[in-house]
Amino acid sequence: MTEGVGGTTANETVTEHRLSYEGFAYDARVVRSPAEPDSVPVVILGGSAQDRYTWVRHEPRLTPTTAVITVDLPGYGSADFLPAAYGLDFLADAVHHMVTGLGHPAVHLMGACYGGNVALRFAQRHPESVRSMILAGTTLVVPDNFKAAVAGWTEMLRRGDRVGYASGMVAAFTAPAELGPVRKRNVMARMLRRQGMDRTAHELRMDAEHSDRVLRHGVYASGPLPDVPCLAFTGEYDTLTPPSDSRRVAGLFPRARFTTVKETDHLSLLERPSEVADLWQRFYAGTPFDEMDFLNDVERIERPAAPLASV
Repeated sequence: MTEGVGGTTANETVTEHRLSYEGFAYDARVVRSPAEPDSVPVVILGGSAQDRYTWVRHEPRLTPTTAVITVDLPGYGSADFLPAAYGLDFLADAVHHMVTGLGHPAVHLMGACYGGNVALRFAQRHPESVRSMILAGTTLVVPDNFKAAVAGWTEMLRRGDRVGYASGMVAAFTAPAELGPVRKRNVMARMLRRQGMDRTAHELRMDAEHSDRVLRHGVYASGPLPDVPCLAFTGEYDTLTPPSDSRRVAGLFPRARFTTVKETDHLSLLERPSEVADLWQRFYAGTPFDEMDFLNDVERIERPAAPLASV
């Protein structure tokens, strides 16, 4: 493991770590607050097109009370290319390699989209390392519209149709306007379109491998989960992983809550970043959040815990 100071602010220290797991190099970013040096950190696992810098705007809400760790796992962001033969087990174990290598026996997890599936698998394989979990826009099955989109994206890229590819990304990850008001819909559409147009050949190769990974391995393997607090949520107009999917994810845990974020779709974390970061902070701190006005009804799900077994 190599480490370098990535930057500092008046109240934070930021370090970047180059690590390697099973021969694949990857990168972690750690933001610490001197106020709480020994607190349990929050590990954020983003979706396939997100990287460890996606969450910079969320960090200030969390770092006053804990450290925040973000990561480009093998196959994503600045990390080494990862063949699609490696699935969720490998990625979950890479997360465990990271947190133990950074000296943390237990962490709070926040997983978004596919990152939520990695977080679920981590909790199954390393339950002793989990204090609590937030899962945003997470599903237990590969959506049919994603399968159809992958086929279309592959053909567009084969033809060199970057415009079609970028437009396809917008269609897959944002809700149609007629569903209801979505904050920053146009901003998110422009961001996704630009991202699709600007992807390098290496990034497109990694994107294609991620899609192949999802289709080969799926996004969920059944198995017991630890009896830890869990919050599952998504945008009220999410069409990629609809609210019913998040409610089902919440139902996997003995103690969970489910809700939706008003005026957002699958990209709720980016459409209302300040509010969502406040929600995370309250959840990890164990303070009430049921009455936050940007949330729809918060459902409580409780059932007996299943016995844990190695997965």
